[in-house]
Amino acid sequence: MTVRGRAAALLAVLGTVLALLLGGAGTAAAHANLVSTDPARDSVVPSAPAAVTLVFSEGVSLAADSVRVLDPAGKPVDNGDPKHADGKADTARVTLRSGLAGGTYTVAWRAVSEDSHPIGGAFTFSIGAPSDTSVSATAVQGGKADTAVSFAYGLGRTVAYAAFALLVGVAAFVLIVWPRGIAVPAVQRLLMGGWIALLVSTVGVLLLRGPYERGSGLAQALDLSLVRTTLDERIGTALAARLLLLAAAGVFLSLLVGQLADTRKAAAADGPETGATAADGPETEDAAVGGPVDEDTAEEAELRRLERRAADRPQWDARLGLGITGLALAVALSATWVGADHSSVGIQVPLALPMAAVHLLAMALWLGGLVAVLVGLRNGLPASGVERFSRLALGAVTALTVTGVYQSWRGLGSWSALVDTEYGRLLLVKVGCVAAMVGVAWISRSWTAKLRAAAPETVDAAAPAAEPAAPAKPAGPAAAVDPDRAAQLARQQAARASAGTRPDGARAGLRRTVMVEAAVAVAVLVVTTMLTNSPPGRVAQAASAATAQTPAPGVSTVPGRTVELKIPYDTGGRTPNAKGTATVSINPAAVGPNAVGLKLDDSTGQPTEVPEIELAFTLPDRDLGPLPVALKSEGIGRWSGTAQLPLAGNWVVSVTVRSSDIDQVTAVQQLKLGG
Repeated sequence: MTVRGRAAALLAVLGTVLALLLGGAGTAAAHANLVSTDPARDSVVPSAPAAVTLVFSEGVSLAADSVRVLDPAGKPVDNGDPKHADGKADTARVTLRSGLAGGTYTVAWRAVSEDSHPIGGAFTFSIGAPSDTSVSATAVQGGKADTAVSFAYGLGRTVAYAAFALLVGVAAFVLIVWPRGIAVPAVQRLLMGGWIALLVSTVGVLLLRGPYERGSGLAQALDLSLVRTTLDERIGTALAARLLLLAAAGVFLSLLVGQLADTRKAAAADGPETGATAADGPETEDAAVGGPVDEDTAEEAELRRLERRAADRPQWDARLGLGITGLALAVALSATWVGADHSSVGIQVPLALPMAAVHLLAMALWLGGLVAVLVGLRNGLPASGVERFSRLALGAVTALTVTGVYQSWRGLGSWSALVDTEYGRLLLVKVGCVAAMVGVAWISRSWTAKLRAAAPETVDAAAPAAEPAAPAKPAGPAAAVDPDRAAQLARQQAARASAGTRPDGARAGLRRTVMVEAAVAVAVLVVTTMLTNSPPGRVAQAASAATAQTPAPGVSTVPGRTVELKIPYDTGGRTPNAKGTATVSINPAAVGPNAVGLKLDDSTGQPTEVPEIELAFTLPDRDLGPLPVALKSEGIGRWSGTAQLPLAGNWVVSVTVRSSDIDQVTAVQQLKLGG
């Protein structure tokens, strides 16, 4: 391997690791959060409201049971008609029955955020005065999908990713690297297998989406009402579009196999091929081996080259037309993922969508091409073809690097999320897999160089050919040995001897390393699917901070007195509001309703404003909470609200502060509440 080749491979390793350390194909942007409710969470209202309204941080899709309201005995009291309030996509409203009695009511909700992920939760409010309730908020909120459905849904998404990579990668490999490979039955089976797998997995995901959103079992997968509901959502529209595009892709594959094969047969009928075509390899035999040529030989070689170019022109035209059509289909298919996932929400959506599409297409070129190389090495793929794919793969890795860095900026949030969240840990696993994959690819380059040196360039560059036997010497004057030809043969034999490797041995070694690379690629696809189904690091870190971190030393309270908790925070940002102290006051610091005040001061002690702040109480010993507090602004850096604390014990008070679009932290402290 040359110094330039080693440097390029090293840069590919470092760049890919950096890109996937910070982001990946399934990098998340945000999940919808419940911003406010009416009645407010844990509030006490004097009379029964006519409806319950929820407001989210982004648009949500609703089902017939998206919002349920249960009385203290656990009986439903809503009219079962959840709709968007005033037509606003980021709201949900359900009307209530008339004549509701006093007591504590539980609202359980479940919806689908714009990034296609199901979300759920529960909260309480009271009419007249709080009361005991038989409803467990944790039991009714339905935050997770059924285990079997979740596994099948994730498997379907993984198969879809792999099938897309296989279909797009192999088609691009045939059009760009190895046109003659389209006549190989194994390559045709790869294309058809990718198409069928993507079709089946798409139908499976469409059927499983309804049960996945609602937390029901596999038996509901064939419920046509759920399928219709899914088709009304953004992800359902994307899946339906994918099925239509797959119908067009089936026609494209037929043209790819038929038209390319026909043009190659027509070119072959014009005359015997004397070496690699202009599309597949070196132009002339002498140019390949570097031998001297006289004027007559040069003219003859130029004539052969022009004839070959004319014969190959129909194939070039066919490849160009098919290439443009295939690119349009690949981009459209990628849009069915990125248009219904994390890239479609959050900041800079117009830029995030094409970046995510490029990331997905680059992944397909690399991983699908690897499978094509593996099959091609068993069916006559020449060393020159492997080298062309190596250059194509380098471009794909570069695209992955650029788009991955951008996606990381959108979604990861903080370096600590790499180890503190499931999303971050999965990302680290993906980093290791890709680093290993690129390392094996580096070894493959060495085998490619050996194969190139061991096999003379006069071997057909696109079809397997046995080493021809030495021809019998003609009788008469033609028996004289051409000195130029003899010199060429001598140079080929010397190159083969200096390589120290037979073509068959180098090809077998290359097959082994590519097989390992492809096996690691499967692991990368599995981890990528798990990443797309996981909340982003920033969101997950904030949501679990109250129970995952060790709270600060507790403050014992005496009922009937105001207690103040000073909680330092640091979001890690550079804005003036990124570091300071949150002061939480609780009165009367007793079981039941408590008036809560929240003050936020910067590092200089001055009140500071932030884009978003949340306050919640959790009782870990009883698996209660987090119970969020609906905060009302009282001026710059000042908020007030009411917290319903039903039990005595060691409560965890958590304050989540977001100082900018990407800087956020959850600080906690313990509060010991007496009876």
